[in-house]
Amino acid sequence: MNNVVARAGFRRYTLGSLQWLVRPRTLKIAASLAVFTLLLVLYGITRGSLPIPTSAIGKALFSAEILSPQQSTIVLDIRLPRLLMAVLCGGMLGLAGAAMQSITRNGLADPGLIGVKEGTSVVVLMLLLLFPSVSLVWRPLAGMAGGLLVALLVIVLARDLSRPRFILVGIGVSWALSAVMGIFITTADIRDVQTAMTWLAGSLHAATWPLLGVALLWALPAAIVLYATARAADVALLGNQLASGLGVNLTRLTWLRFFAPVLLTSASVSCVGSLGFVGLMAPHMARFLLRGGQVALLSGSALIGALLVLIADTVGRLAFAPLQIPAGIVISLCGCPFFILLLWRRRDVL
Repeated sequence: MNNVVARAGFRRYTLGSLQWLVRPRTLKIAASLAVFTLLLVLYGITRGSLPIPTSAIGKALFSAEILSPQQSTIVLDIRLPRLLMAVLCGGMLGLAGAAMQSITRNGLADPGLIGVKEGTSVVVLMLLLLFPSVSLVWRPLAGMAGGLLVALLVIVLARDLSRPRFILVGIGVSWALSAVMGIFITTADIRDVQTAMTWLAGSLHAATWPLLGVALLWALPAAIVLYATARAADVALLGNQLASGLGVNLTRLTWLRFFAPVLLTSASVSCVGSLGFVGLMAPHMARFLLRGGQVALLSGSALIGALLVLIADTVGRLAFAPLQIPAGIVISLCGCPFFILLLWRRRDVL
């Protein structure tokens, strides 16, 4: 048995009565992605309209007086929350995409392609335009309700999660909701339209510590659900009959792993707007780089999703300074060709 495990590239780790089978190569790649993300965060802190030496950031960790009041405000109140929000929302969307593709057994599945983002956007847009004084805490709650209702509508219309019709119905519902958002924007006060358009484009410029806390509050329970059901999800991929025979409650598993991505996506969209294609691209890249089961897929998708949004926000913030391009636009420029390539590869089954 040990020889079979070794030939498959796994290594056994034990801690008391607990045992894990881990691919060292997967750990190395995941660690490299995490380190690269950390380095990019440090780079983003030092670059902007007011460059700050990297050495000053390092010294400020031990003595806050190293930075001037202006530098301290820029680093702690503007850049750091924005960079951490990019990492968190990218990780949330990566997790959501990986779970959605696994539960539907469809590599084209993504909460953004089945109307969840648009459903959330419609509700949050109503709050922004009609009730601007509503607390930030209510945005994810209202957005989650809108996203969940749209997801349930798509399920009812498609009648099957595992067929391409599920994605096509979702795209149709997304278009309809996009038209609704267009009506809101064209009839709203011109002073509110600019704020709404910037938010819809997926901009992180308004990220703050309270908003980051709200996103983290909703991300943690959903991520815990996905990791807690990862082993059952691996078994479910073997087939419904075999999974049921091994004691997996498929109905409960399906709803848990469907609701969690909706919660993650709704929370992300409620906080920073639409960041399209992250949930579609990250799982495919994770499968190519890390391989392995659901735990490896979820972890890799979260890391790659965080890295994608962080890169997009950094490019949009610095490449055309002082003009800033929302991260959602930068990601869409890369995501559209990626989606077309996936459609072309699956042209015989659609």
